[in-house]
Amino acid sequence: MKKAKLVMVGNGMAGVRTLEELLKIAPDLYDITVFGAEPHPNYNRILLSPVLAGEQTLDEIVLNDWSWYTDNGVTLHAGYKVTEVDRIRRVVHAVGPNGEKVSAEYDRLIMATGSNPFILPIPGKDLKGVLAYRDIADTQAMIDAAATYKHAVVIGGGLLGLEAANGLMKRGMTVSVVHVAPWLMERQLDDVAGKMLQGSLEARGMKFLIGAQTQELVGGEDGRVKAIRFKDGTELPADLLVMAVGIRPNTALAESMRLYVNKGIVVSDTMQTVTDPRIYAVGECAAHRGIAYGLVAPLFEQGKVLATHLAEFGIGRYTGSLTSTKLKVTGIDLFSAGNFMGDDNTEEIVMSDPSGGVYKKLVIQGDKLVGACLYGDTVDGSWYFKLLREGRTVNDIRDKLMFGESHLGDAGHQGQSKAAAMADSDEVCGCNGVTKGTICKAIKEKGLFTLDEVKKHTKASASCGSCTGLVEQILMFTAGGDYSATPKLKAMCGCTEHGHAAVREAIRTPLPDGSKLLTTAQVFAHLNWKTPNGCASCRPAINYYLISTWPKEAKDDPQSRFINERSHANIQKDGTYSVIPRMWGGETTADELRRIADAVDKYKIPTVKVTGGQRIDLLGVKKEDLVNVWKDIGMPSGHAYAKALRTVKTCVGSEWCRMGTQDSTQMGKDLERAMWRMYAPHKVKFAVSGCPRNCAEAGIKDVGVIGVDSGWEMYIAGNGGIKTEVAHFFVKVKTAAEVLEYTGAFCELYRQEGWYLERTVHYVNRVGLDYVKKRILEDHEGRRALWEQLQFALDGEPDPWFDLKEAAVDTRQFEAVSALS
Repeated sequence: MKKAKLVMVGNGMAGVRTLEELLKIAPDLYDITVFGAEPHPNYNRILLSPVLAGEQTLDEIVLNDWSWYTDNGVTLHAGYKVTEVDRIRRVVHAVGPNGEKVSAEYDRLIMATGSNPFILPIPGKDLKGVLAYRDIADTQAMIDAAATYKHAVVIGGGLLGLEAANGLMKRGMTVSVVHVAPWLMERQLDDVAGKMLQGSLEARGMKFLIGAQTQELVGGEDGRVKAIRFKDGTELPADLLVMAVGIRPNTALAESMRLYVNKGIVVSDTMQTVTDPRIYAVGECAAHRGIAYGLVAPLFEQGKVLATHLAEFGIGRYTGSLTSTKLKVTGIDLFSAGNFMGDDNTEEIVMSDPSGGVYKKLVIQGDKLVGACLYGDTVDGSWYFKLLREGRTVNDIRDKLMFGESHLGDAGHQGQSKAAAMADSDEVCGCNGVTKGTICKAIKEKGLFTLDEVKKHTKASASCGSCTGLVEQILMFTAGGDYSATPKLKAMCGCTEHGHAAVREAIRTPLPDGSKLLTTAQVFAHLNWKTPNGCASCRPAINYYLISTWPKEAKDDPQSRFINERSHANIQKDGTYSVIPRMWGGETTADELRRIADAVDKYKIPTVKVTGGQRIDLLGVKKEDLVNVWKDIGMPSGHAYAKALRTVKTCVGSEWCRMGTQDSTQMGKDLERAMWRMYAPHKVKFAVSGCPRNCAEAGIKDVGVIGVDSGWEMYIAGNGGIKTEVAHFFVKVKTAAEVLEYTGAFCELYRQEGWYLERTVHYVNRVGLDYVKKRILEDHEGRRALWEQLQFALDGEPDPWFDLKEAAVDTRQFEAVSALS
């Protein structure tokens, strides 16, 4: 039977999701051809922001790679622009990147042309350096500009504008945001939340011109933008100007085809165009019942309906979407839904804690919740949206409504209990319409163990990422596993069927004759390793498990460490190395700085940079010079290359700061000196702030300490990486000695029980904060024992930069390079 021909114009998220749904239910019905204007496979446009900020790569945001098209028999013309569609002959004509022409006949045609960024019609809009923020090309252009230029201006204080501004700031530019409305993100936030967001961003260095009206862009002699001029005559320097003022449905091709366009390509409830029943439209280019949606969740709903009709089931109807917005803007959680602004016919319940960075407003009409706006704490957003969508009365829970779902009955929602309390029908991923039941079923039936596997099989957490934490909780209580790099029930690698937990337990358990496993070779033999000498994945893990379980007994094997840990410096992309000496609590001396400067001159080190951890990085050191650079600067190893304690970030504290309540610098130095040679499952970072203003950013560290009038507050398991995790409040103590003991006990517990490459945030999420508190806070003898075990393990631990023999540093690696150079 000859297959019908399906052609799609557009290769974006909505269109390709339609094809995915179609291929699930009717994989052999069509020969499929896709035209995409960009020279890339389908990617997650929502994640362009972390790419701009340097937190993810373009490869990491691809949703369907090149092989997906081949495996599913889809012909993809990437980088081809469709120039004409002949509706009479049913032929699509396109032009490739080099002018080559190609045509494709269709029986069914999907218009998935998306939207275009709106460019303000002002003088200077065509100058070099004036960009929109919509696709990979725009993102790369901004990255390139940030490497050369200093001053950036972003027009538009909506989500895209703020994300662009944040990314450019992280790339080193000074950024000003111009926003004509009275407050930021006025479509998603009310005035209070918008102004709180502005204050938070200003504290990070972002500048704002609220209410400013742009008149023109001023160019230089080179034809590049150099300034923005406002209607009041003032100017602001701008080497780069980004317009993020909204989008418009891309309907130019549809109009040339004489399809009916009104706010988008007008479609029925089956996503058919009202002009031609053979042609469908989906995504941002489509107008359904007068609305063109810009959020991903409605677009995926449209795609699912369209797939059922293309599959000839004829059962789906798209009747519109009630939307909610759950976002993380530069690390700040926001949520809004429904009529969150309220009006004369509504009343409001408001909770505002500006100092704590939390604001909640619930809008009620009659006896129903009709709107919600949350800032800082959005954990109950999905529950509020469920109440809003179901239209249930809230009179019986009104007194508890503001405090969230956890205050109704016995069901909590902190940690895994939030996921456990959800019904299978409850929606977890709003973008993709994935319920808890769907996720649980996939985990059980397909044996999923990691977050990436859940994303692949269910699409949950694969779009905006705001539901990631909830998906992780479901994964933990359903599979009993972990979502970090080293899952509990999954084999460590192809060399064995044993998981990390089983290997740790085998190393910890004495053999029948009373002896212990003390070398990697003994572990491989005892556990019947398939590969006698292991591989690059399991050798470093087992080596760490040995030395952390049996300190002073197990022999550290340098050849079982990664290259950076063998060289004791970070290798760079050009083959040279980075040297970061330790600076206790970020404090240094003139003598140390002179020695660093002399070494830079002597060894012609090209770059010297202050790191985010308050240290100095020497970049571009030749391998043959490493030992002499270490010797000449005469400072301890900063372990910036190791799975170990990296930095202890401090503010100046009460010794200098008029706001300080405690001597944070001394506390930081004491912590670092006590634990600086501590190897761990992954890198570990501390921070100590001298007062609640928290200048050292203690809230996103593995251990954070904040000085208060009556002592110290301690926080654990924070993470400032790609996925920022706020640390949990742990305990309040009175003395510096207690800070050392509690920190050391937590670190030793993590060292003994964490899996290799598992950060503290993942460890605590896996075992539960209550478990950690029980082991450290409630078991006083156990806490002291852990602290003593850590001190025993670290006592006499050599500095690999100076105690080369004791640290088993193979100096031949440096000589070999020298001999070849």
